Amino acid sequence: MNIPKTKKRWRRVDGILLLDKPSGISSNQALQRARHHFCAEKGGHTGALDPLATGMLPLCFGEATKIAGWLLGANKAYEAVAKFGVVTDSADADGQIVGRYPLPLISDADLQRAFVPLIGKIQQVPPIFSALKREGEPLYAKARRGEVVEIDARPVEVHCIKLLEHGDDWAKLYIECGSGTYIRSLVRDLGEALGCGAHVQALRRLWVEPFRNVAMQSLEALLTDEVSIGDCAAWRTIEEALAHHPVVHLDDDEQRRVRQGQSLRDREPATGALPSLALDTQGRAVALMESDPKGGIRPNRVFAS
Repeated sequence: MNIPKTKKRWRRVDGILLLDKPSGISSNQALQRARHHFCAEKGGHTGALDPLATGMLPLCFGEATKIAGWLLGANKAYEAVAKFGVVTDSADADGQIVGRYPLPLISDADLQRAFVPLIGKIQQVPPIFSALKREGEPLYAKARRGEVVEIDARPVEVHCIKLLEHGDDWAKLYIECGSGTYIRSLVRDLGEALGCGAHVQALRRLWVEPFRNVAMQSLEALLTDEVSIGDCAAWRTIEEALAHHPVVHLDDDEQRRVRQGQSLRDREPATGALPSLALDTQGRAVALMESDPKGGIRPNRVFAS
């Protein structure tokens, strides 16, 4: 007997899931599985993790997709295992080996010296196997066709590199960095500095600002245990996700004006880099507010009620 397939009923879901991405799938695959699980109409992630990598992947659903850009630009922390003496085309263990080099005796002091030029505001060349686009096409597509592409260095910021463990041909590193930093490029450059080459053998993202030291939801448990939003400790509302932003409380008239895109001339803009979170009288997110050059504040992102 043929059992008819039930049509999935998509619904509006607003919030952020702090997913613990498993190794072996792309960030988009992880997103689509979670999105289907929640029957969410709209979803997006906040900066891809390589298929090899595991760890925190904030997934934004519904109105929370409007703040994905803020999370994309946030600081992040990783644990990476660097494998010395072997170079791959992708700079990680998923790539093809393109070189093997003799291993020198690498001491802790050697590693610490090699870290120095990699910390701070640096110029970094992204790996050819990346989602960056050239002429409207991802670089990885050109790499798979064997095309030689000249990639320009880009400014990134690495806040710290700490040595956690060290073996004869490997090192486990803790890295804090800003947006746009490629850990594969960092490990590649570390191997070049040591004179033996290197690639990323394992990579885990520990946190994305502001979600430090918080629970993550494994994809397997989410799908097999049929976890709901109400039961998920790794779910964040828009208000919770933006709790570190300065807050502006709106009365009903101000809320109406903001939803119409109007500025609030009598409100002082927030100091610092973060926009203000405007809340209604019930504490619900209305908009992210920025400084208006003509005075006061104006809506940058407005959330549907």
